[in-house]
Amino acid sequence: MDRSLMDKSVSEKRISDSIQVARLYYESKLGQAEIAKKLSISRPTVSRLLQFALDEGYVQIKVIDPFASVSNLERALRDRFSLKEAHVVYTSTPNYEQLIEALGKYTANYLTETVKDHDIIGVSWGKTMNQVADHLEEQAAQNVTVVELKGSMTYTPTPVFAEDILMKFGRAFHTSPSIMPLPVIFETQTTHDIVMQDRHIKKLIALGQQANIALYTVGTVHDDALLFQTGYFSKAEQAGIQENAIGDICSRFYNRDGQVACPKINARTVGVQLADLKHKQKSILVAGGERKFDAIKGALTGGYTNCLITDIDTAHRLLEDEG
Repeated sequence: MDRSLMDKSVSEKRISDSIQVARLYYESKLGQAEIAKKLSISRPTVSRLLQFALDEGYVQIKVIDPFASVSNLERALRDRFSLKEAHVVYTSTPNYEQLIEALGKYTANYLTETVKDHDIIGVSWGKTMNQVADHLEEQAAQNVTVVELKGSMTYTPTPVFAEDILMKFGRAFHTSPSIMPLPVIFETQTTHDIVMQDRHIKKLIALGQQANIALYTVGTVHDDALLFQTGYFSKAEQAGIQENAIGDICSRFYNRDGQVACPKINARTVGVQLADLKHKQKSILVAGGERKFDAIKGALTGGYTNCLITDIDTAHRLLEDEG
C-alpha cells in the first residue's frame, strides 16, 4: 500500500475517532473512563483524542462571562444618562418581590462599601427601601446621620415601612434617625404652609437638603401604586395625577420628560425637592422591573439621579428604548 495513502488513512481515522470521543464527552456527557470502556480503548487514549479535537478546532469551547456583559451595560448606562455610577444587578426573574430583594441586598452591600464617617444619609420609604434596610448589616462608618427625606404619616393602615426602615438604618449605623412626623402630602395648602413654619420641621427639611447621600426608589402611577393606597388623594386627584405624571420620587410627581407634574399637589408635599437631588454627592435611585420602567426612565430623563442600581433586564430595556 502506498505510504501516503496509508498516512492519509491513519489521519482520517484519528480525526474520526477524536470526533466520536468528543461527541460522547461533550454531547452525551460521558466521563473519560466510561468512553474508554465503551470504545474498548485506554483512558489516556481518550484524553489524547479529546486534546487532538481541541487542538485541531473540531471542538470549540466558548466561555460566556455574564459579569463582563454587566460591565458593558453599566458603562453604556453611564454614557447614555450622564451618570457618575451605574450598577446592574445580575438577576432576571418575573417575580417582583424576588427582584427587589436582589436589588435591596446589592444596595445594602454597596452602602457598606460607600458610606464614610460623618456622612448624612437621606432615606425614603417603600417596599424597595425596606429590602435595602432588611439586608443592612452593622456598619463601620462612625458619626453617620440618618434623616427621613419625606413625611410618612398616612390616613390608612397601608404599610409604607417608614418606621421599620429608619429603625434598621439607625441600628446599622449606630445612630438615632431623624424622623419627619408628618403626612407627606397635606390636604390643603394652608395647612401645609402653616406647618412648614415650625422651627423643628424647618430643621428637618434643612437636614434633608444637607444630606450628601440620598437613597430612594420611584413610585408608579398605576392604580395599585403604594402612594395611592395611603389615603392622600381623592379620586379626582388620582385621575389627574395619572393623566399628567409618569412616576414619583419622594412623593413628588414628574412627567415623561422628567419635569415636575401636578404643581398644586407638589406645593402641598413635605420633603426633599426633586431639584435638590441633582446636587447630592450621591443621588441613588434603586428600582427595577417592568412595572417601574416608565418611572425609572422619567427619573433618568429628569437628571435627578447620578447613581442607578437596577436589574439586568431593565438595563437592557433602558438602552434599547428610543422613546
